[in-house]
Amino acid sequence: MKALVLAGGKGTRLANITHNEIPKPMALMCGKPILEYIIQNLKDNGISDIYLSVGHLHEKIIEYFGDGTRYGVHLQYIIEDQPLGSGGALYYLKNKINDSLFICPGDVIFDIDISRMLAYHKDKGGLITLFVHPNIHPYDSDLIIEDENGRVTELNDKNSERNFYYKNNVNAGILIIEPETLSYFTELKKVNMEHDFVNSFIPLNVVYAYNSPEYIKDIGTKERFELTEKDLKSGLVQAKNLKNKQKAIFLDRDGTINIYKNFIRSVEDIELCPTASEAIKKINKSGYLTIIVSNQPVISRGEASFEEVELMFKKIETLLGHEGCYIDKYYYCPHHPHSGFEGEVKSLKIDCDCRKPKLGLLNKAVKDFNLDLSKCILIGDTDRDMMTAQNAGIKGIKIKSDANEKDWEAETLLDAVNKILG
Repeated sequence: MKALVLAGGKGTRLANITHNEIPKPMALMCGKPILEYIIQNLKDNGISDIYLSVGHLHEKIIEYFGDGTRYGVHLQYIIEDQPLGSGGALYYLKNKINDSLFICPGDVIFDIDISRMLAYHKDKGGLITLFVHPNIHPYDSDLIIEDENGRVTELNDKNSERNFYYKNNVNAGILIIEPETLSYFTELKKVNMEHDFVNSFIPLNVVYAYNSPEYIKDIGTKERFELTEKDLKSGLVQAKNLKNKQKAIFLDRDGTINIYKNFIRSVEDIELCPTASEAIKKINKSGYLTIIVSNQPVISRGEASFEEVELMFKKIETLLGHEGCYIDKYYYCPHHPHSGFEGEVKSLKIDCDCRKPKLGLLNKAVKDFNLDLSKCILIGDTDRDMMTAQNAGIKGIKIKSDANEKDWEAETLLDAVNKILG
């Protein structure tokens, strides 16, 4: 697989760091240009044939990197004599690509397992796969709307009015495409990668979303630049690569994140606990993944549909996003222990042993995120949650809610998180 790095932008928002003397991808972070980190990550993933699309002050990039020999890669340059947007440079690759192509911006810091993304792309059999992830400001980001199979049904522009609840699936600007998509480029012109190019393929049902919690940060502002540099120094950037074992804080939903109201049957009943967002912000910054594991027997009881329960989780994600935090993933068990629902559960490929205190939900997360379960923690508000933690051999913290009257260890989710993280 080859790669295309889009490094042609001016980066005017970062002028107080570049001083308009170097292109944004050459801004030094921990002593190295941002673009050097990108090239190294591509090489670490086995990608050595790399195209660099360059424009503003491109001679600075070419002078520094040359043909890439010094970095163990082969670099070829696409020089944009006129601004081509984020996608126009693909015109030059029409007859040069005969396999999957990895595309990324030149102004982000990322460390991801590209082979994992490629395997997903090949398994889905689509023509385009977008890397999507949750962030702390989904309300002003481009959202990727997908169906239950991961197929993208809409790219919702950040400037559009949103009167609906949504998953925090934000477009990261990283994608894999197949060569046949390049037939889109019939002339050299300015093209927006997502809103022009990708959008033209969504109606064909060939675009998929790859969800991952791995580290990707746009360094387009001085504040983001400094935060990302701090993450590099701390080792967080590298640690979040899914090649490495991860750790998670598992959270029960009702009574832990949202106010306990017995069986919640309607999205209108979802209301965040007062300090939940503050607690989840702390988890997001800690290096732990934030994963919901919840029993939702209202489905098998016939009191809510899968669609209604999904909407409840989307409401939680929307509310948390407006508070500047996010959930990495949620898992739920839809059946009641006496419902006889197991057959339908199996047909939906949901582990029939998923109901807490069984470990099906946790085991699914372990597989999806390469978790070291021994380093994980579970926070909930019932004895069932504590039994789940005990069965998994991990620490459990029980918080106070209307679901229990005694034996709790923490007043709120925030109190529990503070006990863990300090």
